[in-house]
Amino acid sequence: MVSVMRTLEQHMDEVSGCAFSASLLATCSGDKTLRVYSASADFSERPFSPLSGHGYGVHCCCFTSCGSHLLSCSTDGAVAVWSARTGELHATLEHPARSPLRVCAVAPDSSLVLGGACDGTAALWDVDSKTLRRTLAVSEASVVACCFSPCSRMFVTGSTHGALRLWGVDGSALCVQKDAHDQGVTCCSFAPQFKVDGCSVEFRLDSCGQDCQLKIWIVSQREGTVHFMKLLHVLTSQSAPVLSCAFSSDGALVVSGSVDKSVSIYDANLGTLLHSLKQHGRYVTAVAMSPTKPWLATGSMDRTVKVWRIGDGDDATEPESKPAVCEDKKLPSHSRLMLLSDWSEEDVQTWLCEEGLEELCAVFKTNNMDGPELNRLNKETTVEMGIESVGLRGRLLRKLESLKAAQSGSEAPDEFLCPITRELMREPVIAADGFSYERESIESWIRGKTRTSPMTNLPLQTTLLTPNRSLKMAIARWKSSQ
Repeated sequence: MVSVMRTLEQHMDEVSGCAFSASLLATCSGDKTLRVYSASADFSERPFSPLSGHGYGVHCCCFTSCGSHLLSCSTDGAVAVWSARTGELHATLEHPARSPLRVCAVAPDSSLVLGGACDGTAALWDVDSKTLRRTLAVSEASVVACCFSPCSRMFVTGSTHGALRLWGVDGSALCVQKDAHDQGVTCCSFAPQFKVDGCSVEFRLDSCGQDCQLKIWIVSQREGTVHFMKLLHVLTSQSAPVLSCAFSSDGALVVSGSVDKSVSIYDANLGTLLHSLKQHGRYVTAVAMSPTKPWLATGSMDRTVKVWRIGDGDDATEPESKPAVCEDKKLPSHSRLMLLSDWSEEDVQTWLCEEGLEELCAVFKTNNMDGPELNRLNKETTVEMGIESVGLRGRLLRKLESLKAAQSGSEAPDEFLCPITRELMREPVIAADGFSYERESIESWIRGKTRTSPMTNLPLQTTLLTPNRSLKMAIARWKSSQ
């Protein structure tokens, strides 16, 4: 039996990743934030959540094995290292070419961090010193999948060209499966356990791809030097590209999420399908298994994260139709539909209570803060209002940023959103790659990066930008209709 425990709906854009520690669940999104929840029956959001530090969408997140740190990577070309206890940003690890990072992983012994980049490289950092150890030329295509072996001495990379490559942490190439997935790899992960037999060590690896398949491999190391990969199972229950996969903490189950909106749960040893879950409304982009409990988290382009319980037990579950939301006072329905500029002082006060910022109600009331004033709020004005706590000011501004993002573009058609910022475009322009972007965003991208397309990673033949007047008019008509 598999049942939904909670549905988390706080992200303003598609969910791109999720990860468990023993006590927390983290999720990340195209809305440029991470959200952190207690891994308990109520999955309440932590006070410091959301985490806002990336300049672009966040593609992947993971915890260190002890759960003390949370890592995330983004199109901004950096891996952020956060305190899992306070949400404080401890370090920023920048890719040497500032190439967009699509995936990141941390070694089980927490000594190394790995990032896979759009320029076909993988960057390896030392955790203690926060310094770059080496950069590996992996592929001519984007590196979109990576994971460390449970012994922390090897890692695997997967590219959009379809190859899986096994590396030593010293940068040595150990073996390769060139055609692991036709049309490209999308995700890979090692089972936590491994088997030692004399001079031989055997690991289990899962991988998935655009070929609509989930594969389980045996990765063997013999006599310390010879490495090879052998295909164990090909699992084909899903009818569209498989985007994410993960082993359970005991290695007995393997889970995958697909473009067909389903989640499949298999017996990892037998390769048999146990459950097919079909409660997401769009592509399932991320799956994660708890290291301590029979819990599964799945993230989707429908902007939700569902937490499931696998098997019978005493944990509280709830009907799918009832999402996990706070029972505190919420904004009246009419206020949620109104633009921020139309909010009254009472609406602002209610919003503060909803977001757990009740202690600011008095100072906001003293300053007669209505919607237009809230819309103009920034770091300087919070200081002028007498909000002395740096942490409180930060929480307020992050909540306000999320609110503005929700009102500006959360329900807009996808083609109206800039691919870089995922925000509603005001001055759309067409770049040489044929895609439309917000002018300010693509100009900033071109200034700060090697001149490649944010969408294809191929060189831009010219930096000329052409105004997309028809798209601008379509956006204006849509905004008028709202």
